[in-house]
Amino acid sequence: MADAAQGVPLLDVNRDNRPHREEFLEALTEVLDSGRFLFGPDVTALENEVAAYSQSENAIGCASGSDALLLALMALEVGPGDEVIVPSFTFFASVSCITRLGATPVFVDICPDTFNVDPEAIREAITDRTRAIIPVHLFGQCAQIDRICQIAGDRDIPVIEDAAQAIGAAYHSRPAGSWGAIGCFSFYPTKNLGGMGDGGMVTTGDAGTADRVRLFASHGMRPRYYHQVVGINSRLDTFQAAVLRVKLRHLDKAVQSRRVNADRYTRLLNESQLVAADQIVLPATDPNAFHVWNQYALRVGEGRRDALRAYLSERGIGSEVYYPVPMHEQQCFTQLKFDRDALVETERASKEVLNLPIFPTLTEAEQHRVVECIAGFYASGARSAAA
Repeated sequence: MADAAQGVPLLDVNRDNRPHREEFLEALTEVLDSGRFLFGPDVTALENEVAAYSQSENAIGCASGSDALLLALMALEVGPGDEVIVPSFTFFASVSCITRLGATPVFVDICPDTFNVDPEAIREAITDRTRAIIPVHLFGQCAQIDRICQIAGDRDIPVIEDAAQAIGAAYHSRPAGSWGAIGCFSFYPTKNLGGMGDGGMVTTGDAGTADRVRLFASHGMRPRYYHQVVGINSRLDTFQAAVLRVKLRHLDKAVQSRRVNADRYTRLLNESQLVAADQIVLPATDPNAFHVWNQYALRVGEGRRDALRAYLSERGIGSEVYYPVPMHEQQCFTQLKFDRDALVETERASKEVLNLPIFPTLTEAEQHRVVECIAGFYASGARSAAA
């Protein structure tokens, strides 16, 4: 456990995993002894457990959250000439899955309070070529998925929930991944349900869609050596499934720790008077959402974000910027057409957001240290050096 007078890491996967070490070793030993490194019983068991946890009829393991999104689009037969609506303020995988299939991403803006996609922006972006909508449940909080699904349903457009950061989150008490036609999850090690490598999961309430996802995830092969479609090789291996089953048993407790940490940050930062002085803006929680706090995202205005981050780094305080370059400004997407005036909140967020440590085993003393350093930045005159 880190001393509060010392640095505070952005993440500490080892610390989070350490209490479950013996459970991991037991589960991994069973896989090792079985020799069933692919398609082992833990994979099926995890699929069933994630389906139940997410209140979905079906869950299909795959190699990553990125593959989950790609497989979802493949199962829906998205391809050249199609448009897919997606926020620009997101991780690359939310968009690359679209372009890999020759379809066109249509970037839409976010709500300034939650950083999640704006449902009205989605409504305005729909055309006759819209083939799917990908709302991203960013930072562990569901987008306004009820409104999004209603808008999409009126035009018979499937919704693919990018819930990579939001397993366990809910909207109106209904879990992320159960609202749209398809839900997509990531098990990257730093996610709330993180493995010891890559892994992902697709959820769906439709058995036919689930069957197509499985087909595309196995080279489009059925039966063996007979290929019905051109698929990909995307499997969740049994070692990862075994680890994730252990972690899933402890997920609710870890989420509760994150929620406690978020509440404590909010209290401490309010007490610091930085919020009242409009120097920072705290993350907002939609009253309809159950937030699982994959990230705690401050807004730091007046061009001071990068200077504050540098100040924290000098004092050993971890932080990160998710995301400094919106997708519509990425070099690989420069050929795409977009309306910059329609992405004002996206561009503002990319210049202001700063994410603080919020992992489950973060201590109260460490949070005090983080807040003290933020207050110290504003008290020291360091703000004058902001770019």
